Amino acid sequence: MRVYGLLVVLLLFFSCGSDDGPGYQEPYDPSDDDPVIPLTDEELMDLTQETTFKYFWDFADANSGAARERYHPNASSNSQNVVTTGGSGFGLMAILVGIERGYITRAEGFNRLSQIVDFFETADRFHGAWSHWINGTNGSTIPFSDQDNGGDLVETAFLAQGLICVKEYFKDGSTEEVALATQADDLWKGVEWDWYTQNQNELYWHWSPNNGFAINLQLKGYNETLIAFIIGAASPDYTLDPEVYHQGWANNGTIVTAASQYSIPLILDHAGSGTGPLFWAHYSFLGLNPTNLSDQYANYWDLNVNHTNINYQHCVTNPNGYRDYGEDCWGLTASYSRNADGSTGYSAHDPENDLGVISPTAAISSIPYTPEKSLAAMRYFYGKKDILLGPAGFYDAFSPQYIDWVTEQYLAIDQGPEIIMIENHRTGLLWNLFMQNEDVQNGLNTLGFTY
Repeated sequence: MRVYGLLVVLLLFFSCGSDDGPGYQEPYDPSDDDPVIPLTDEELMDLTQETTFKYFWDFADANSGAARERYHPNASSNSQNVVTTGGSGFGLMAILVGIERGYITRAEGFNRLSQIVDFFETADRFHGAWSHWINGTNGSTIPFSDQDNGGDLVETAFLAQGLICVKEYFKDGSTEEVALATQADDLWKGVEWDWYTQNQNELYWHWSPNNGFAINLQLKGYNETLIAFIIGAASPDYTLDPEVYHQGWANNGTIVTAASQYSIPLILDHAGSGTGPLFWAHYSFLGLNPTNLSDQYANYWDLNVNHTNINYQHCVTNPNGYRDYGEDCWGLTASYSRNADGSTGYSAHDPENDLGVISPTAAISSIPYTPEKSLAAMRYFYGKKDILLGPAGFYDAFSPQYIDWVTEQYLAIDQGPEIIMIENHRTGLLWNLFMQNEDVQNGLNTLGFTY
């Protein structure tokens, strides 16, 4: 079973429609007749960031201000107010980008961030961890599956990554801003990371008040979970022992592999699943800067660059002969997908699970690792803006193989990395905020990282 599997199971069984969020604007509806105006690289990144920002601003949950799990612009039904914990962490970081880019004022950003942080302070928690899904109206847990109705440590780690960035951004501001910084800092420090070890040198993904650790899913092997160990080790009150990282995640060193694909070394065993989807190179590294990050197992810049280039080379080589795949049309990751009958599904796309579906977030969010290749893909997506560009950025997935099948839908966990990683490529904003945090530095030092 792939470690990341529970992140994608059951997503389509919970409908989440399009009730109007705060600051709602009529959806942008590009006409087939709109000309594709040539853009410079800077203008292309500007367009992508600004439209994607709307996901977390215009289409956020109305009551909490936090990120909805999904947004379907053309859906007729109201949503279930499903807030996503991890996607909201991405949203915190996206709002900081919005302030810096001038999409909103600092005061507007502060007010929305305060609303979100207040919401998570009162939402259900389980030994400090939040659930995967939360009801945006009242803060109660929405079960992700039958046994998953409690704490989700990985989603919590994604939220904590955003909270740390909020703390660093406002810690030297006005009295009110310093209070928000302290509140955000206290929230992530309340997570009982050590509880989720079951007193072993392992870290476990879920705990439920009804089912305990019944899901029994360990965080082991390279995937999206590295950030949980970093922040757990950084926790001053619920610190993870280093052996939880070395024996658990790194599996006593056997995480290192000599395997390669397309003559490109994998460096680490990607959870026993070949290459894995590209979100593995994104989610943990929205704040955690891989540029100079190394430990005894890997140089994480090389790891992510190689991961991206394997994904890219697979699409260029195109062993399945899919239409339009190539140097400009590439990018496989977990996203909406096309089922065999033509209906919309969900799948973790990667070279071992290539269904002919391209996810724009895969190439766009990889821009720090492969800037020229990512910009070429972004330009391709923009060239098809009449079908790919909607009210909150590029749609989640499309398939040139099936005559430009497009899912006109969005997911928070796919939109967030786009605006964040473009900003990290341009200015290093979120990387700088996260990496300057003293607790994060303590955690990295504890686990033996250089950075």
